Amino acid sequence: MKQVILNIEDDKLLAFMNFIKTLNYVSIEKESDLTDWQIQQLDLALEEHQNGKANYVDWEDAKKDLFEKFNVK
Repeated sequence: MKQVILNIEDDKLLAFMNFIKTLNYVSIEKESDLTDWQIQQLDLALEEHQNGKANYVDWEDAKKDLFEKFNVK
């Protein structure tokens, strides 16, 4: 399988993508705005959640702690 990278003018992108999506032999990968580090952290958090090792804090408790920490009433 070959990969092709194209530069498309902004005003032509939508029409081009709509056409490309009609081709059954083309797959489109969504470009991520996340860095590799962010992706690794998300993968780690998901793994901890799935393994039952994640620690969660109730929103009301977290809000109370933040208000106390920053002296907000």
